[in-house]
Amino acid sequence: MDAINKKILSERDICTMFITPAIVDVAGWDKFTQVREEVSLTKGRIIVRGKLHTRGEKKRADYVLYHKTNIPLAVVEAKDNNHTVRAGIQQAIYYAEMLDVPFAYSSNGDGFIEHDRSVTSGAKEREISLKEFPTPQELWRRYCEYKGIEDTTQAQLYAQDYYPSPENKAPRYYQLTAINRTIEAITKGQNRVLLVMATGTGKTFTAFQIIWRLWKSGAKKRILFLADRNILVDQTRTNDFKPFGSAMTKIKNRQADTAYEIHLALYQAITGTEERQKIYRNFSKDFFDLIVVDECHRGSADEDSAWREILEYFSGATHIGMTATPRETKYVSNIHYFGDPVFTYSLRQGIEDGFLAPYKVVRVDIDKDLTGWRPEAGKKDRYGKEIADRVYNQRDFDRELVLEKRTELVAKKVTEFLKATNRFDKAIVFCEDIEHAERMRGALINENGDLFSENSKYVMQITGDNPEGKAELDNFILPESKYPVIVTTSKLLSTGVDVQTCKLIVLDKRIESMTEFKQIIGRGTRINEAYGKSFFTIIDFRKATELFADKDFDGKPVQIYEPKEGEPVVPPDDGEGATDGGETIIDEGIQVGRTGKGAKRTKFYVGDVEVTLVSERVQYYGKDGKLITESLNDFTRKAVQKNFASLSDFLKRWTSADKKQAIIEELEGEGVLLEALADEVGKDFDAFDLVCHVAYGQKPLTRRERAENVKKRNYFAKYEEKARAVLESLLDKYADEGLDNIEDPKVLKVQPFDRYGTPLEIIQSFGGRDKYLEAIQELENQLYSAA
Repeated sequence: MDAINKKILSERDICTMFITPAIVDVAGWDKFTQVREEVSLTKGRIIVRGKLHTRGEKKRADYVLYHKTNIPLAVVEAKDNNHTVRAGIQQAIYYAEMLDVPFAYSSNGDGFIEHDRSVTSGAKEREISLKEFPTPQELWRRYCEYKGIEDTTQAQLYAQDYYPSPENKAPRYYQLTAINRTIEAITKGQNRVLLVMATGTGKTFTAFQIIWRLWKSGAKKRILFLADRNILVDQTRTNDFKPFGSAMTKIKNRQADTAYEIHLALYQAITGTEERQKIYRNFSKDFFDLIVVDECHRGSADEDSAWREILEYFSGATHIGMTATPRETKYVSNIHYFGDPVFTYSLRQGIEDGFLAPYKVVRVDIDKDLTGWRPEAGKKDRYGKEIADRVYNQRDFDRELVLEKRTELVAKKVTEFLKATNRFDKAIVFCEDIEHAERMRGALINENGDLFSENSKYVMQITGDNPEGKAELDNFILPESKYPVIVTTSKLLSTGVDVQTCKLIVLDKRIESMTEFKQIIGRGTRINEAYGKSFFTIIDFRKATELFADKDFDGKPVQIYEPKEGEPVVPPDDGEGATDGGETIIDEGIQVGRTGKGAKRTKFYVGDVEVTLVSERVQYYGKDGKLITESLNDFTRKAVQKNFASLSDFLKRWTSADKKQAIIEELEGEGVLLEALADEVGKDFDAFDLVCHVAYGQKPLTRRERAENVKKRNYFAKYEEKARAVLESLLDKYADEGLDNIEDPKVLKVQPFDRYGTPLEIIQSFGGRDKYLEAIQELENQLYSAA
C-alpha cells in the first residue's frame, strides 16, 4: 500500500483502498449490517422555474456507521489525497448533527480526524491513524454515556429493532431522529412527550415505528392511538399500522374490547356529554400504558376538552402528542401539558430538504374588500330584506353580507388559472362557511359548464353536512382517481386529509389563526412526482397570506404574485410555454338567517354591486425564507456581489466555467430570481446580461444581438459543412431560447438537428464527444467575448 501514489487516486479509490479497510478489517465494523456508504439524507430542494422545476443537490454522507439498523452512531466524510486529512470534518459534523449523532470523522486516506461532540471538557477533535479507528463496541459505549443510557435494560429498549419493512421502507433522517429521541426520553422515564413535525412529513409512520419498538420490547403492552377524524383513523389502520395485524382493533359502535393490544379510536367515539357515552371508562385506568394523540393541537391542549378528559383518566400511561402546529396562547398550551418538544421538523426545513413541495402565491385583491361597501339608504337585498346601514368590509363578506358578483369573480379567476395550467389539477377552495361553499360550488359550475356536463363530479362541495360530497372524499384523495377535481369546503378539509395531488389551494376565507393557516397550507405540501405534483399554488383572495410575515410561520413561498387589473391570474413566469356515524361535523354550518352554531343572524344577498380587481405589487421571498422588501434589482445586486465582489471576478468565473448553466444554477440557489428579473429588465436578455446589467451597471445585449455578433466574425469557417450547420443552428437556438439549450446534448434530438443525423452522427462530425464539447465551449466564448 505504501508504494501507491495516493495523489493520483480518486476519492472513491481512497474509500475502497484505505478508509473501508480501516473501518471494516481493522476496527471490526460489519460491512453488511453496520456500514452504509453514500447515504442520501435529503432528496434535494425542488427549484421552481416557471412551469418547470428541477431538484437541487442531495445531501449525501460518504459513510454512516450504525450500532444496528436505524441506530446511527457516526458519520465519515472522505476526500481524495490532494486534500488534507481534516478537509471534510465540517461537512461530517453537519451531517452528524442532522442524524443527531455525536461522532464525526474526516479522512483523506492517511488517517482520520475525529470530532466527538460528547466530550464536555478537553479536546473535542483529535487525529488518529488508520489503525486507531474505534471499534463498534467502543463507539456504542461512548454513545450510551453521551445519551445518558445508564443500564442494560435502557440500552436494550433503546436498541430495539424497527419494523423490518418488506418494501425496505426506511425512516428518513428526521424521522429517525424523532423516533430515537422519543424512545430515549421514555427510557429515561419521561411520560409526557411532544413531537412537532410539519404536515406531510410522515407523523403517522413515525408514530408506528415508535409504538412498534416499545410494543416489541415489552416496554409498553397496550396502546391507544387517538385521532379526531374517521378518515385519519381508517388511513392509519389500513396503511402505516397494518403490520400490527390481528393485535389491532378500531373502537367503534361505542364498544370496548379488551382482548386487543393496539386500539385505534376516534375520540368522539369513546367520549361524550353523558356518562353512558364515555366508553373509555369501560377500560380500567391502568389498562393502557401508552397513548399517542395525533394532531394534539386540536384538543389535548384545552384543559376542559374531551381529549384531556381521556388523558387524565389514563394518567398513569405515557402520553405522546404529535402535531404540525403546537398551540401556544394565553389560554391554551401543548407545552404546558406535554413539555417542550423532544424534536421539531419544520415546514421550512421539509421544503429545503426536498421532502415537501414548495409553492407560489397569487394574491388577488378586490376593490370592495379594500374600500368596503355601504348600501344606499333603504336598499334591500334580493329577498326584500332591508340592509342595515353601515360599511361592510372583507370581514363581513360571505358571513354577514354576500356580494354575488364577488363570488362570481373568484370563481372566474380560479377557472382562469386552471385553464392556463391544467383543468384537471385537483384544487381545494376554502370558504367562510358551508353556505358560502354551496354558492361557490354553483359559481364554479357556471364557469366550468363544459367539464361539469361531462362529469357532474368535476366540481363538488365537501362539507361536514353534505353526505354526497363526503362520500367522494376518498376519490378526491386517491391520486389515481380523476374526479372530483375542484372541491369547495369550509373546515372539513383543513386538517388531516392527505391529498397528495392537490396543486391549487384557494383561500376565500379570513384566516387569523396560525394553527389553521399552517394546517390549510399543509393540504398541498405533499409531493407525488409520479402524478406530476412537485409544487403547488395558493390563490389568496382574503389577505390570509399576510400570516407569512408572522414569526411563527416557518416555510415561506418561492414567489408571491399580485396581478394588476387586466393581467392574467397565472404568474408571468408560468404563462410562457406551455365516514362512519362516529364523526362529529366540525364545519361551521351557518344557514341563511342564522349565525354561529344556532344563534340568529341575517345574511344579506346583493346581486347588483359590481366588483373589480385592483392594482397591486409583486413580491418575492428569498432563499432565507424572508420577504424581499427592497426592489428586485437591489436584492439581486447584493446577492450577486456577495459571491462576486467585482465585475472582473464574475467574468473570470464565467469565462473559465465548463458549463455556464452551473453558474446560473448557483446564483438561483443563492436566491437570485432570474426569471422575475427578466420580467422587469427584459425577456430577450440571458442570465449573463441580466447579472452584468443589474449587479455591475453594464449595458446589456439581447441574445439575438450576441448571436448576430458571432455570425459577423465568421468563426464557423474552420468547421466542416455539417458541423458548421449544427453550430449555426445552435446559435439560432440560443437566440430564441437561451443558453441552457446549447449546453444540453439532448437538444440534438429535436428539430432542426434531426436533419443532420442522429445525435451520435452529429457528434462524430466534430471528431468525437471531446471535440464536440470543445466546439460548444468555443461557441460560448465567442458569444461572450465582447464582454
